[in-house]
Amino acid sequence: MTGYADDLTLAHLLADAADAISTARFRALDLRVEAKPDLTPVSDADTAVEREIRALLATHRPGDGLLGEEYGEQPATGPDGRRWVVDPIDGTKNFVRGVPVWATLIALLEGDRPVAGLVSAPALGRRWWAARGAGAYAGPDAGHGTPIRVSGVRDLADASFCYSSLEGWEQAGRLDAMLQVMRDTWRSRAYGDFYGYMLLAEGALDVMVEPELSLWDVAALVPIVTEAGGTFTTLDGAPAPGDPVSGDISAVATNGPLHADILGRLGRATAR
Repeated sequence: MTGYADDLTLAHLLADAADAISTARFRALDLRVEAKPDLTPVSDADTAVEREIRALLATHRPGDGLLGEEYGEQPATGPDGRRWVVDPIDGTKNFVRGVPVWATLIALLEGDRPVAGLVSAPALGRRWWAARGAGAYAGPDAGHGTPIRVSGVRDLADASFCYSSLEGWEQAGRLDAMLQVMRDTWRSRAYGDFYGYMLLAEGALDVMVEPELSLWDVAALVPIVTEAGGTFTTLDGAPAPGDPVSGDISAVATNGPLHADILGRLGRATAR
């Protein structure tokens, strides 16, 4: 076991509590949904999950910091400056429409580096987790995980390529490049949100890209992809998750052999 074993145990406890709340509200007839200032939806399940996770962390890790999508930043008070980053429901648009592809994302950061991550998708009956130096795993719960590994595909013509949507790439001036990548790959699908990254970590697809993200969207995904043997950078080729201070966060996640090719085609250095 690694130095993060206790943290992963806690992450599973947080996920268990989150799952109990979110599954009870999924497809609920009285689900309350509002629009945030950025016009993205937030449901009563999002806020309830984050409140519960905050309460549990206050009990189990009172000195750790916390950044959550719905309630913002709580600075660390402990000497090591560790912080948890939480997206209570990643895929809220799916959640509110009854689509089962959504998850709670839980990450532990040391400085700006994610060292442990967990993704729990209870409507899919699946969970993924990893910690630095300990490998990546997937299964229905902590007691039934099996190791996962990225694919060995080396040629883009043989690759399954995944993305979230085309709108962001159009706004970034990279739509033509994206369409060309889609033409050049064996298969392309827009699974979106956390799910593409988890399929990549399992070896079910080979590339997942997004042009603009928040820290809570990506922090939990980085350890899982990299511990499964993949490569995860920003569009600039910098180590993921990028620069949370400036908000310059993007994602290029691959099985490794395809990374340089994808960066060369989509990276910001070649934009416009």
